Amino acid sequence: MVEKVNKDNFDALISGDKTVVCDFFATWCGPCKMLAPVIDKCAEKYADKAVFVKVDIDENMELAARYGIMSIPLVGVFKGGEMVRKSLGYMSQSEADEFFAENL
Repeated sequence: MVEKVNKDNFDALISGDKTVVCDFFATWCGPCKMLAPVIDKCAEKYADKAVFVKVDIDENMELAARYGIMSIPLVGVFKGGEMVRKSLGYMSQSEADEFFAENL
C-alpha cells in the first residue's frame, strides 16, 4: 500500500536523498481510483529505486497550488526537492512501467 502524506511531511520527504513518486489524487476522481492499483504494483516493483506516496489534493490544496495541479490524477517524480517529471491522467500498467523505467 502506498503511504498517504500531507503538507506537514511532504517537503521533508521530497528533500531527502531518495527519489519520490507522488500520486496526486482525490477520493471522488474515477481515473484516480483506476490508477491506484497500478501505482501500488509499481511501488512494489520499483521499491529499490523510489519511495511512492500519494497526496489527496482536496486535503492539501496548498501542495496542489504550489505545483499548479489543475487536473488529476497527476503522478510526479521528485528528485532533490524538485518535480523533474510528471504524467497526467490514467496510465495502464504497461504505460506506468514504461514511464517509471524511463524516469527513475
